[in-house]
Amino acid sequence: LDADKEGFLRSERSLIQTMGRAARNVNGKAILYADRITKSMKKAMDVTLTRREKQKQYNENNNIIPRGVVKPIINILETDVTSADIEENSDEQMVVQLSPVQLAKEIKLLEKQMYKLASDLEFERAGEVRNQIKKLKDSQFKAAL
Repeated sequence: LDADKEGFLRSERSLIQTMGRAARNVNGKAILYADRITKSMKKAMDVTLTRREKQKQYNENNNIIPRGVVKPIINILETDVTSADIEENSDEQMVVQLSPVQLAKEIKLLEKQMYKLASDLEFERAGEVRNQIKKLKDSQFKAAL
């Protein structure tokens, strides 16, 4: 981080936040590249040093040994088949209950929702809505036969 450039992203508050983000990792370090130490850098380093000392003292008083979070890695591509089946069945039941006009309105509404989610960069949810639309259109086609 080129920390000696004064400005919005190099203010005391921003530097403290960046250092804190690095400190979340057990081996994380904030390296501040600079030709000189600015007031913001000095204040940020002093604040983090003070906080680090307080944290060390607290850990020592409460017999806490700092360590990283260990979580199992979950494969998000594996899905629960039963929940997917339940959703599919409920979608099919909903389609059976809708008239062709209501079905067309529902598809149009879901398309608007899908485009809104995509514009909000919520692509996973937009993909789910797209899949709902496909199911509705498929059922609409089957009902027409």
